[in-house]
Amino acid sequence: MTADAPLSIAHVLLTRRFAGTERHAVELANAQAAQGHDVTLILRKAGAEDRPDAIAHRVDPRVQVVVVGNLLSSWQARRVLKKLRPDIAHAHLSGGARALKGWRDVATARIATLHIRYKPQQHQGLDGLIAIAPWQFEDMPPAMRERSVQIDNWTVPSAPSIDARTRLRDEFGIARDAFVFGALGRVEASKGLDVLVAAWQRAALPADARLVIVGQGGAWQALRAQAPADVVMPGFTDVPRDWLEAFDVFVSAARSEPFGLVLLEAMGAGLPILASASEGATHLREVIGTPLVPVGDADALATALRAMFEARPARREYPMQRFDIDDKLAEIEAFYRAVIARG
Repeated sequence: MTADAPLSIAHVLLTRRFAGTERHAVELANAQAAQGHDVTLILRKAGAEDRPDAIAHRVDPRVQVVVVGNLLSSWQARRVLKKLRPDIAHAHLSGGARALKGWRDVATARIATLHIRYKPQQHQGLDGLIAIAPWQFEDMPPAMRERSVQIDNWTVPSAPSIDARTRLRDEFGIARDAFVFGALGRVEASKGLDVLVAAWQRAALPADARLVIVGQGGAWQALRAQAPADVVMPGFTDVPRDWLEAFDVFVSAARSEPFGLVLLEAMGAGLPILASASEGATHLREVIGTPLVPVGDADALATALRAMFEARPARREYPMQRFDIDDKLAEIEAFYRAVIARG
C-alpha cells in the first residue's frame, strides 16, 4: 500500500438513537468517503429505522451501509467484518468495541475511539485507540498508551434557519425579548440536568429569564416531573443549530462529559457558555473562556446563573481553528496508516 492510496474503512456503530457520538461517527464516515476512501458503516437495525432520531438517513450515499439485527449485533457485525476484511475496522461505543474484541485478521487493523473512557473489557488488545481528551490516557495501561493517540473532536460549521430564533420562541411561548438559558443533548443522569433544574429553582430569576432543555433520553420523564411547568422541554430536535440560535446562554451542568461535542457546537453558534467542571469542559477551559462551576453543585450553579443573567453577555467569536474537521481527518488518517504499518 502506498502512502496516499485510498483505504478501506469499516466503522461499527451499534447504537439506536442519534446524539453526539453518532454525529461524530457519521460525519467521519461521510467525510472519509468524500475524500475517496472505501467506507462502510455497520449499523444495527434500530439505527436504520424510519424515525427522526435514527442514524441511517444521515449517511452520505457514498458510504455503504450494512444493517445487522438488534439481537447479537456485535457478533453479526464481526461476521460482516470477516467478509469485508477492511484495512481499518473502527469501533464506536460499547457494541462496536465488542465486535472487534477477541477477533483478529492479518488484513485488518482494529481501533476504537474512546467516546467515554477506556474499559479493559472492551478495548484491551485492540491495535490502537483514539482518545478524544488527554484525561482518558490515565486509565490506560502503558502498552496501550504507546499505541494510542489523542485527537480532539471537531465541529462542522452550520447556519440556522433564517427565522429560527423568532419561530422557536413563538412556537413554545417564549417572549422574543426573554433572556434564555438553554441546554441541548441526551437527557440522562450523566448530563446533570437535574442539577440544572434545581439550580434554576434556587436562582429564582425574574420572569423574563427562561430555561429550555432540548433533547430526549431515559431521564426525560423524571426531569419533566421535577422541572417547573414554565421550563420548556421540547424533546428531540433534528435542528439543534436552530435551538442554539434561540438561546442566549448555553448551559452544561454535566456530571461527566468526556469531551463535550455540544460545547463546540455552542461555541460555533457564538453563545456564552456556563459549564460545570466536567472532564471535557476542563479540557476546553481556555477556549470556553468563562469560569467553570463545581460538578453537581446546584448552589454554585444558581449563583452563576444569576451572575450571567445580570451581565447578559453578548454572543462572541471563539478560536475554533483547532477544531477544523479537515485537520482532524488528516490526523485520523495518519493514525490509521501508522497502526497499519505496525502490523
